[in-house]
Amino acid sequence: MINYLNGILVSKTMNSPQGCYIVVDVAGIGYQVVTNRRVVSALGAIDEPVKIFTSLIHREDSMTLCGFLDHEDRDLFNILQSVSGIGVKVAMLLLENMTYHELVEALVSGDAKKISKTKGIGPKLAQRIVLELKDKMTNFKAQIDDTIDMKIDTDRAVDSSAIEEAQSILLSLGYSSEEIKAGLQNAIAKANEPDNFEELIKLALQTMAED
Repeated sequence: MINYLNGILVSKTMNSPQGCYIVVDVAGIGYQVVTNRRVVSALGAIDEPVKIFTSLIHREDSMTLCGFLDHEDRDLFNILQSVSGIGVKVAMLLLENMTYHELVEALVSGDAKKISKTKGIGPKLAQRIVLELKDKMTNFKAQIDDTIDMKIDTDRAVDSSAIEEAQSILLSLGYSSEEIKAGLQNAIAKANEPDNFEELIKLALQTMAED
């Protein structure tokens, strides 16, 4: 199993017959990695270092390497794959349209309506996803509960999904909850576009580098 790729970002593709994918060069070998718009948008520039967590999906006639920004999204993707009717494309769309926190909360609370808002998932499939996965969400819910102490206090109107996305990525980089909370608190105060999680991450990293 390939747990992650650590290499150089060669290309990013948003729209193609194959969907979203990137190419990562690792020791001279180019790996094509299927992903989604959320991941592609969060990645750095071409020719820059990149670390992508992966899941290798075997089918009768093909193998697909799927990529994620952190192991939490990757693990949730693998759980989604266990549901009948959920393939790579639909699972990727779910993780594109909903943050890790939003999707886990929807599964735990049985919110099939929220899940059905994703393209390709009708009410019946959404209900099946909830029924099959609700009891498997214990560990995922615990991970979310561990980040509650990172709740950001701010007077600015900020999209909560932008904060969650920034928190998830900073956690995957190895920063502590205390460092992330302080860094994002400062980032939100300084940001020109506080709903842009990429700007929040950049400013938070600058703050943490100064400490």
